[in-house]
Amino acid sequence: MPLPGEFETSPHDVLVGIWDRLATELRREVTDFTFHLWLDPLEPVGHVGGTLFLRAPNHIRMRVEEEYLPVLRRAAARAEAAESIEIVDTRWKSPAASTRSGAPAAGEPLNPRYTFDRFVICDGNRLAHGAALAVAEQPAQAYNPLFLHGRPGLGKTHLLHAIGNYVQAYGTELTVRYVTVEDFTSEFVRAVRSGETRAFRARFRDADVLLVDDVQFLAEKLRTEEEFFHTFNALYEAGSQLVITSDRRPRAIEALEIRLQERFECGLVAQLDAPSFEARLAILEQRARADALDGVSSDTLAEIATAVTTSVRTLEGALIRVVAYASLRGEPPTPELAHHVLNSLYGVNPRRQATLDDIQNAAATALDVPPDSLLARDRRPRVALARQVAMYLARELTDASLPAIGRHFGGRNHTTVLHAHRHISIELGKRSETTAAVERARSQLGQPPSDRDE
Repeated sequence: MPLPGEFETSPHDVLVGIWDRLATELRREVTDFTFHLWLDPLEPVGHVGGTLFLRAPNHIRMRVEEEYLPVLRRAAARAEAAESIEIVDTRWKSPAASTRSGAPAAGEPLNPRYTFDRFVICDGNRLAHGAALAVAEQPAQAYNPLFLHGRPGLGKTHLLHAIGNYVQAYGTELTVRYVTVEDFTSEFVRAVRSGETRAFRARFRDADVLLVDDVQFLAEKLRTEEEFFHTFNALYEAGSQLVITSDRRPRAIEALEIRLQERFECGLVAQLDAPSFEARLAILEQRARADALDGVSSDTLAEIATAVTTSVRTLEGALIRVVAYASLRGEPPTPELAHHVLNSLYGVNPRRQATLDDIQNAAATALDVPPDSLLARDRRPRVALARQVAMYLARELTDASLPAIGRHFGGRNHTTVLHAHRHISIELGKRSETTAAVERARSQLGQPPSDRDE
């Protein structure tokens, strides 16, 4: 009988039975199109101590890991099919003792694919990349703390993991911890409930390099903020390196304690901006090489790079969608097919899809106020109007929910967004500064005037 944790070779019919139960749950959670495109190609190949290993074709593996792994794990829990799910590639033959060997003892494991070599540098991220590399080469010597901010999907998490992977590869016996704020919070709550706060603190405060993702979610979690504040101080005073990411600069996380904002700003604050067309094309070329997508022409990559401008994550997702769709239809991934797929899957032409950041900047430009003032508690009439115009357009031009729009504009309540939308809608029936501002903002976004604007 195998020892605990040792690999048990499951008969094929047992694995198939597990997968059938899992697939039944998956079909209840995702659309048929999503299931057939991304999940049905998965193949159960092994079982280790409660973890089910699923082999994914190379052209969809990264997409499944990044977008559908949480869905798979939830479905597995409901179906009682496995305690956890791991995605492996087509080269996987037999498991190691653990898929997380060498991972940090606290927090989450590092993603080995996120390295500096695979990060495409452009004008929008040059400072952030240079600072991250300097921190990796000399922890706690160059910039401490390093605070990286920018909208989702621009590479903040990639740089965070790249630092950790570099330090683990070249930093002699340095301890690296990577954790999202969500997991830090969950671990802290469990530690408080079980009376194990001393062990919790020891796990994080003995790190030589602490990498913290999505720190904006600390806002309004008072006890967790307090714990993180002391963790930050303990590590900083011990000479450990801290690297933190957020979707906004420290001062714009308004519900966060001032003392934490000040500590985040005492090192280097570096912003990541959207990549240029050349950078987007380079990102796609690199992803195509990494996934061995030899059949994708440079013209098709250029079509995707032209169409998708919002984020690196969306860009890579668009490439995989095009390749998967072409594979299912037995057609080559041509520029024409890419154009068709992106239009049909996104529901709109991605070239004209406005993001919340785009709308924020357009409304600020239309009323000649600083974009950051829309996120602050600035109640000057012109700033307030720009903020209301931005919230109105966000509701009209995106699929973002009211709470999501409120969070973007300085952590405001969803009722504030609803009030702004109603107010601007009423004002658009009049010839006023509001109407002109909305028209200017729409023009900035490449949007035609709405019927109510005219």
